[in-house]
Amino acid sequence: MKTSIIAIATLLFFSNLIPDSKDHSNPIEGIFYLDEDPVIISNSGGVISKIERIANKKSANKIYIAPGLIDLQINGYLGVDFSGPDLTVEGIRKATKALWKAGVTTYYPTVITSEFSRMKENFAVLAKAMEDPEIGKSIPGFHLEGPYISPVQGYRGAHLEKYIKNPDWKEFQELQKAANHGIKLITLAPELEGAIPFIRSCVESGVVVSLGHHNGNAEQIKLAIDAGAKMATHLGNGCANEINRHHNPLWPQLSDDRIKPSIIADGFHLTKEEVRSFYKVKGASKMILVSDALDLAGLPPGEYTRGERTLILTPNVVKLPKENVLAGAASPISLCVGVVMDFTQCSLGEAIQMASSNPAEMMSLNNLGKIEQGKRADFVLFSLENNRLKIEKSYVAGELVYSAD
Repeated sequence: MKTSIIAIATLLFFSNLIPDSKDHSNPIEGIFYLDEDPVIISNSGGVISKIERIANKKSANKIYIAPGLIDLQINGYLGVDFSGPDLTVEGIRKATKALWKAGVTTYYPTVITSEFSRMKENFAVLAKAMEDPEIGKSIPGFHLEGPYISPVQGYRGAHLEKYIKNPDWKEFQELQKAANHGIKLITLAPELEGAIPFIRSCVESGVVVSLGHHNGNAEQIKLAIDAGAKMATHLGNGCANEINRHHNPLWPQLSDDRIKPSIIADGFHLTKEEVRSFYKVKGASKMILVSDALDLAGLPPGEYTRGERTLILTPNVVKLPKENVLAGAASPISLCVGVVMDFTQCSLGEAIQMASSNPAEMMSLNNLGKIEQGKRADFVLFSLENNRLKIEKSYVAGELVYSAD
């Protein structure tokens, strides 16, 4: 009898040391972004396990909860340049944490047109960051913007002409190898020699092709879309200051339902009328918000030298005076959510769709972009003041990665 009691006691002791399958994570409460009803969201193992509606509850502090924002085009942040020299995993970690603070839980570090060896080196560093246990969940892949873009002034934007070239599949494969096959999105010009077969090869290999920094005509754009291109990079930018009113790259991309444009809705890259027109043509289901932020975003305004370029950072944008063009944005995508609401009068739910659900769908991130049972528990909690998001907390896979408290 005594032996049995000891055995049972021992069994109970050790069973208390074994974690059970119940959800021990703290439930997250907020105003649901789609219908403004209060909810409690539980997660287990980094996955949404339950969404409960709270009846008849009012709160003086209106804190919204939405899926984490997903930025498909970000060149750097807080002094960390993904295309610059001396890129390190520690620098990428710094940028990622700063983006968490801005509500961005997933992003595609963007490498722009540069000297080939520089691109290879930086993709290799980014590949290491992708495997980093602290930040890797926020980096599902990379965006290559160039070097296969238009060399013509205006259309090339701030990309350095001397590094621009025609598409080269063998060369691209070298970059993919350096990136450990992490390049998931590429921006190119459809009018370049060899662009159409190159697009087909990209699509066959699982790379999403976006048209940008180009002066393709209607036929060239159609051929590119037929070959599998399905996105337009920052439509309305990466374009000459003066274009033909009838024959230009904008109309063919706006008129083809197979293309989803990304736009920089920071209030400066596009006019209110442009954003409203794009929204009326495409609708919330076929538009993607991107920041196109440079590494200068988050730094004090002034003149900066980046590689072979002298840039001017204003409180709102980054300029390249030499080319008389914008070089990139100075704000995170969370600002764009508020601006697109102001400009189009769309709902919060539609704005979040453009900043999270649509980019997730574009990149086949099937476990992200929505708050649904079974999706990864990536959330952002924020207050909304005059259509401006004030980020309170950010979660990645159920883990609190930023809190304003």
